Amino acid sequence: MTPLRDSYDVLVIGGGPSGATAATLVAQQGHRVLLAERSTEPQFKIGESLMPATYWTLQRLGMLEKMQASSFPRKYSVQFYSKSGRASKPFYFFENDPHECSQTWQVLRSRFDQMLLDNAAEKGAEVQRGLSVSRVLFDDDGRAVGAEVQAEDGAKSRVETRVVVDATGQSALLARQFKLIDVEPRMRHISFFSHFRGALRDPGMDEGATLVINTATGKSWFWYIPLPDDVVSVGVVGPVDYLIKGRGGDPAATFAEELDLAPAVKARIAGAEQLFPIRARRDFSYRARQIAGDGWVLVGDAFGFIDPIYSTGVLLALKSGEMAADAINDGLAGGDLSGRQLGRFGVDFTNGMEALRRLVYAYYAEGFSFSKFLRAHPHCRRDVIMLLTGNVYREPLGDLFERLGETVELPAAPPFDPPAIAAGAATRG
Repeated sequence: MTPLRDSYDVLVIGGGPSGATAATLVAQQGHRVLLAERSTEPQFKIGESLMPATYWTLQRLGMLEKMQASSFPRKYSVQFYSKSGRASKPFYFFENDPHECSQTWQVLRSRFDQMLLDNAAEKGAEVQRGLSVSRVLFDDDGRAVGAEVQAEDGAKSRVETRVVVDATGQSALLARQFKLIDVEPRMRHISFFSHFRGALRDPGMDEGATLVINTATGKSWFWYIPLPDDVVSVGVVGPVDYLIKGRGGDPAATFAEELDLAPAVKARIAGAEQLFPIRARRDFSYRARQIAGDGWVLVGDAFGFIDPIYSTGVLLALKSGEMAADAINDGLAGGDLSGRQLGRFGVDFTNGMEALRRLVYAYYAEGFSFSKFLRAHPHCRRDVIMLLTGNVYREPLGDLFERLGETVELPAAPPFDPPAIAAGAATRG
């Protein structure tokens, strides 16, 4: 491990997409950035499907050529299967915009995340694997001023920094310390998943499509995501009470029972090689009520997580890392590292997040189907595709949510308090 400096301009805790993005864009401006990633090797993760709107952040990061040269399958569309097994017309992203940004990728996350970390190092960030943060340090006024860190060999040290970026994913280090997390009461889900080699892929440009396949009960759904090396990621998602209750907690048995309720999935993986035992992961949706304070800012899942139905995770990670980096760079240049400055992007970011969240609620509404909705409101197809591409930060939506609100009950926005940012409401825990 490279010896640490005594101080940095920015400490980024966590080396996922949000942390790597923030570290890259701040380091590019000549600031001293330490990115601390506790794992010593690339880690397996689900969340392999990118949304096309990631294009613009990947472009800023200098990652597009690397992605284009990769073996990651190209993704041009999303397709939905109803509980009767009927497939919708594919939602091709280029229907709205023929630009190359309307094509994206299905990625092996261990490989993709490492590419982002390597890129951060190339752009000047100091990337340290095997370095964990045990505690963020605050001064008497509640401003983040550094952290206690521990190397893989157990050696401990203190690092001073002007800004702490919490990119700790669902560990949500600071948001949980400050008790800022609100969990969505209607989105307490769990997923069971594995990878399969040799499963069926559709021909042509549909080979890399994401498929969202409802089970016959309508209580759960499967993702089907083609990956490199003839591998497909397959997982089932549903409410914890439904997928766990009365099943003895056996992931393999639960997966098999749900597979019997999804003939379209079962046929696709018949004869395929399962690469590892069925794993489980909680998919609780949540969001913090505050995105920044004096000397600290939250990015990616450390701020919030939305149900994975539309593959929003990496998009929101990249975008929050990008927006936070811009706020940090301006704050360092102007000598203002207050919560107001570091969290200035919070309202814009959460507005985009909220649009995606509301579409999630529409999907789960009893009796809702995109096909039926779009037959009644064909002009809304553009807005639906905009949301499925993740294009919530570049162009305004039309009347999609007004029309959806006539069909299903849409939720109110979760609590978010920009004035609290200005006042530095979070205190030391």
